[in-house]
Amino acid sequence: MDKLKQVLSGQDDGASDGSNILERANQASTLALGTRVKGFIICFVLGVVCSILGTCLLWVPAVGLIVFAVLYTAGNLCALGSTMFLMGPLRQLKTMCAKERVIATVLMLVCLVLTLCAAFWWKNNGLAVLFCILQFLAFTWDAIIKLFSLCV
Repeated sequence: MDKLKQVLSGQDDGASDGSNILERANQASTLALGTRVKGFIICFVLGVVCSILGTCLLWVPAVGLIVFAVLYTAGNLCALGSTMFLMGPLRQLKTMCAKERVIATVLMLVCLVLTLCAAFWWKNNGLAVLFCILQFLAFTWDAIIKLFSLCV
């Protein structure tokens, strides 16, 4: 209650405990381990289901390519987001931008955008499939880099 009075009266500068606003926000939004694991499993399964469903719907006439590109890209984004439950968003971003993983991260994000561009604007089936394959390879490369760095 005293802390609330200090903040409302303007006497608290927010730095009395030595932490900045990002650290305080991170501390306030932490999840229990069980919640993190449940979030990871839900997002990962949703990502896999979207990717598989998109692949199955690729052969639907007329709209198959667009549905495939959207679902496959959404599936990859869900799978990527699932690891944020385990590591936390800040640590995930720092890890993705690490020196040894930045090329795979940039390639993956560029391929995500180019897949949607090829499906929606360019209407080029071959490019959309190629960019989806490159998405898969970039995710695989990123995972191999991470596993290799854990082993060393």
